[in-house]
Amino acid sequence: MSAHEQTAPNGWRVFHATGRAPAVPPRLPEPPPWRRFRGGPAQPAPPDDPEAAQRRLGPGDITPQLGTDEIDTVNAALLLRRPLLVTGPPGVGKSTLAYLISRELGLGRVLEWNIVSRTALRDGLYVHDAMGRAQAIAAWQAGLRGAAENTQNTENTQNTENTEEAASLGVNSRPASRVSQLPPFLGDFITLGPLGTALLPYDRPRVLLVDELDKSDIDLPNDLLHVLENGSYDVPELVRDAADTASVHTSDPGGRAQVDNGRVECREFPVVVITSNGEREFPAAFRRRCLPLEMRTPSREQLLAMVEGHLGTRPQGAEDLVDLFVQQVQAGGTHSLDQLLNAVQMTTAGGFQARTDGRKLVEMLLRDLAKGR
Repeated sequence: MSAHEQTAPNGWRVFHATGRAPAVPPRLPEPPPWRRFRGGPAQPAPPDDPEAAQRRLGPGDITPQLGTDEIDTVNAALLLRRPLLVTGPPGVGKSTLAYLISRELGLGRVLEWNIVSRTALRDGLYVHDAMGRAQAIAAWQAGLRGAAENTQNTENTQNTENTEEAASLGVNSRPASRVSQLPPFLGDFITLGPLGTALLPYDRPRVLLVDELDKSDIDLPNDLLHVLENGSYDVPELVRDAADTASVHTSDPGGRAQVDNGRVECREFPVVVITSNGEREFPAAFRRRCLPLEMRTPSREQLLAMVEGHLGTRPQGAEDLVDLFVQQVQAGGTHSLDQLLNAVQMTTAGGFQARTDGRKLVEMLLRDLAKGR
C-alpha cells in the first residue's frame, strides 16, 4: 500500500485497521452504478456511542490484527457496497471488526442484530406492537365517550341557561361546537429493528453487525437476499394506512424516523458485518452477495499489545499468561481472547498469586471451551 493511496482523497482504500477516530470522517469512494440507491427523505446523522466502542476495542491504540489481504477485503466491501461474511474461531474478534470500522470511518453507533435459532427476517426489519395499539385505540374510544358525555351534560346546562337568557332577549341560540380528539398514530407502535434502521436513508452508511448468522433458522440467509440486494423493504401496516407519512421509532435510543408511503430505502448501503463460527454452510446465492473474510488467532506480539491496549499497562506475569494461552490454542483447543484478558486482569488484583493459590483459578479462566465445562 503506497503512501499516495493512503492519503489521496480519491484513493479506494479508506480503512487501514488503525482504529483511530478521525478528526474529519473520510469520504467513501463512489459506489458502482448497480449499488446506488436514492432513498428519502434524508435522516439526521446517527448518534455516537463511544462507551460501547471502548468496551469492544479498549481505551488504547489498536494493534493491527488484520493483514494486508484482510484490510483490502474490507475496503473492497466498502467500495462495492457488499456485506462482509467474517468467519473464524469463537472469540477471535469477528464482532469487534464492526466497531473498528465504525470508529475509524466515523460512522456513529453500531447497530447490533444478535441471531438465535428463532430469529426471523421481520425481527430485524421492524416490530409492530398490535396489542399496544389495540389497547390505545380502546382507551381513546373510551375517552371520546367520556368526553362526549361530559360535553353533553355541559351543553345541556349551558343550553338551558342560554335559552332562558335568549328568551328574555328575544333571540335564537346555538350550542357550542365540540372539539374531537385525534386517534393514536400507527407510527407510534412501529419500531424499526437493527436491519430496518440501517437501511434508513442516511447520507453516510450505518454499520450493522449481524452476529452469529450460522445459528439462525435455515431460511433466514435466503430471506435476507432480497433486502441485501435491493437495499429496501416495505412495512405493510404503513402501506395500508391512510396517512402518507409516519413517524416511527428506530433502534437508536430515543430515535425516530420519517417513513413515506410505508417504504424504506437507503441512500448509502450500510456497512454490514456478518459473523459466523462455521457451524453450517450458507447457500451459494447468499455467499455470492458477500465478501468472505477469515480471521485468525493473533500472534504472541499482537496478543501482548492487545492486553496492553485494553488494560492500559502490561502487568507483571502477562507474558507468561500469553505464552500459556498460545500453547493451548496451538494444541487444538478452543479459546477466546476474553479469557486471556480476564486472566491477565486477575494478575492486577492485590495479593493475587498466579503461581500458588491462584493457579487453579487461572486454569479455569483459560479452560478449553470445546469441552463444555
